[in-house]
Amino acid sequence: CETVMSNATYTSCSCDHLTHFGALLVSLDERILTIISYLGSGISSIFLGVTLLTYLAFEKLRRDYPSKILINLSVALLGLNMLFLVNSWLASFNSNAICITVAAFQHYFFLATFTWMGLGAINMYLALVKVFNSYVPSYILKFCAFGWGLPLLVVSLVLAIDINSYGTGLSRELLQESTAFCWLKNDVTFYVTVVSFVTLVMVCNISMFVVVLVQIRKMRVNKPSSSRKGFLHDLRVVASLTFLLGLTWILTFVAWGPAKTPLLYLFSLLNSLQGFFIFLFYCLMKDIVRKQWRIHLCCGRFRQTEYSGLSHINYSK
Repeated sequence: CETVMSNATYTSCSCDHLTHFGALLVSLDERILTIISYLGSGISSIFLGVTLLTYLAFEKLRRDYPSKILINLSVALLGLNMLFLVNSWLASFNSNAICITVAAFQHYFFLATFTWMGLGAINMYLALVKVFNSYVPSYILKFCAFGWGLPLLVVSLVLAIDINSYGTGLSRELLQESTAFCWLKNDVTFYVTVVSFVTLVMVCNISMFVVVLVQIRKMRVNKPSSSRKGFLHDLRVVASLTFLLGLTWILTFVAWGPAKTPLLYLFSLLNSLQGFFIFLFYCLMKDIVRKQWRIHLCCGRFRQTEYSGLSHINYSK
């Protein structure tokens, strides 16, 4: 960021970094956004852990492709959030080796999160548009190789080309001015491996989101007598896909002009709570998950037997 004009009343800055908050804000906004991000990441980490435990504990929940993709996305997102929470503390040791290691892992889980969100969009495209029913050999294994391998390749190349690309160079834009934060400090590397990567995934995910909306619209045209319940179901699908595909990241691209500060607040709130919303839509509001909880975790009159209410299970939710 560069100071354009400054007087006793205000300071005007021009920024060209696309970071967590996009640009330097006034001190109060910086502190509030930082608090929101840390609280949101902590909450997300807890609920991502619950989501993972739920899907890993109950085999019935992870039989289909979307559930397996959700598990991998949750692992990547949990790693990203946990590292974000301890990043500044580890950076305070003032060890270049520690900071490079932390920054590299932060970068890796960041890229892995977006890769798995993109793979989720691709899987939905194949299911909705291609509608393939034939067996695809090692389908999820191929997804795993790409989902975890591509970020590893990118980070390995950055380390091999210039290990000092990682450090605390963007600390002032990421958090408060006095706070150290291990991340990418090379602008070219940042724009090539982060901005362009996020942009590509967002274009893919937005396209898939539009396809889903078109499919929903076609279904409603064929069923003109749709009820309020059907509308709420469609709304839930749209909301769940928004967080599953990471579409809240669009806000950081449009946070310019007078609306910049409100949009950055909205972005920080929604994005840091992505893990919570994944738990909400894919655990708490999913019939088959609640059924497994009642079978294995509840007791007394709240307990449900394995085969009771089987006809009411909707596996498509």
